[in-house]
Amino acid sequence: MNNILFQTENLNYNNMIDFADLKIEKGKVNFIIGESGCGKSTLLRLFNAFLSPARGSVRYNGQLLEEFDTLKLRKEVSLVAQEVFLFDASISDNFKQFYEYRELDVPSDEIISKMLKVCCLDFPLDKDCTSMSGGERQRVYTAIFLSFNPKVIMLDEPTSALDEKNSISVISNILEYCKENNIEVIIVTHDMAVRQQFDGNIISLERCVQ
Repeated sequence: MNNILFQTENLNYNNMIDFADLKIEKGKVNFIIGESGCGKSTLLRLFNAFLSPARGSVRYNGQLLEEFDTLKLRKEVSLVAQEVFLFDASISDNFKQFYEYRELDVPSDEIISKMLKVCCLDFPLDKDCTSMSGGERQRVYTAIFLSFNPKVIMLDEPTSALDEKNSISVISNILEYCKENNIEVIIVTHDMAVRQQFDGNIISLERCVQ
């Protein structure tokens, strides 16, 4: 059990989606794949208690999820969803808003710039996020969540708005950063190039909707 990050048993969401029992391993990248509608995004939301199961259980580091304080869990197990939420403001102001929301000290410009580079962005910090492309906004959003240095980061289709070259560069940088900072990584992706480029544990979900 010491090497298991998440484990599910008889898991069902909303009496509609049944999940086969699965284990997410520590110390390696875990790629979750499967056709549309099989519950990949739902599974991530179950892992950080954003959603609750209709039945069955999720264990995190061997402990049942319902035994955790939900807010503390979501800070420790961070989900970067497909839906990007940024304020209509500059990059630095977005970092400031997210940090103030968590009642944390705002990082220095140097740290913000470092996190942008991890996500392959080279923008001035006063750049307005409303003027960015979808892929650029996605990477700013990811950079903010990475900067919190959670114990686990879950990325839901992090390269959906990027071409193959940029996808591989971004994921490579993120994985290197996470390795250096002991952050466990779970990635939901349809991107075949990304899955083939990086060694990891492949978890394939089957479509099982009642």
